[in-house]
Amino acid sequence: MNQTRTKSTPAARPERDARWGFEHSEGLRALLIRLHEEGRWAWRHDPEVAALMRHAADKYAALARRHGLDPWEAAAAAFDAMRSGAVRRADDPWAVITRAVKVTCIAEERANGLLCSVHQARRPKFSAHHDAERFSDRENPLTDYHHSLTIPAPDSIEEPEHDETSARVGQAVEDAVALFHLLGWPAEAARGGIEYIVTRLAESASRASAFESLRRDYHARALLDIPAASWLSMLRVVLGTPDPNQAHTSAARGILHRLVTGEPLRALLADDRVLSEVVLSAPDGGGCDGCQ
Repeated sequence: MNQTRTKSTPAARPERDARWGFEHSEGLRALLIRLHEEGRWAWRHDPEVAALMRHAADKYAALARRHGLDPWEAAAAAFDAMRSGAVRRADDPWAVITRAVKVTCIAEERANGLLCSVHQARRPKFSAHHDAERFSDRENPLTDYHHSLTIPAPDSIEEPEHDETSARVGQAVEDAVALFHLLGWPAEAARGGIEYIVTRLAESASRASAFESLRRDYHARALLDIPAASWLSMLRVVLGTPDPNQAHTSAARGILHRLVTGEPLRALLADDRVLSEVVLSAPDGGGCDGCQ
């Protein structure tokens, strides 16, 4: 009797695998290919579509609630992803859909906070702002703490040295953005990434701590829509490599330090190491493929 059970088990496994539905990646791939081949109306009339979308709503309900959304909003993002050819051709269709839903949920949450469209919330020049805030949200009047509504005393004179430093940093940021854009980076990705790096650098104790913090900042990568490899290269170029063997080289200082200390942009454009790393790391249209 034991021999009979041993022989029947391998034969039963393929039958069970064949019954896998869209809950598994290969079953989902088969369904998506069939819907694609049947034409645009298949998504409306196919009986499996309703069950698939209910499964997506249940699967991403927790993710949606984490970002203050309804589960069916996450299901809608999954629906948009399912109709793309990239999902049908992916090694793991459900993994690609999950990533797309996560990025969309982050953008939806930012859009709700910024009171703008999801399309705008995906763009760094909008997502860099803080959430909208009502005057009544704080106990103290806005005029008591907001610098934009503060009138300086007539005898207060801003130190010239502070003005000069701010001007140098501002010009260094503009030159760094121009360098990345000239070497193939999209203008919005270059500006959004560099301005985010400079902001975090100002809040950190050192360049090394800023580098390590930014390297693990997955939320920033999703908002800026920059792939992991491109983001790491941008950190190395802007802040300098953390490799202790290069501590006394220009690679360790980074282009931001070199620009602030007076090195001209044309000197960086003649640096083969900087040129090669920026050109080779330019994102192909953005995205977070390969994020870890």
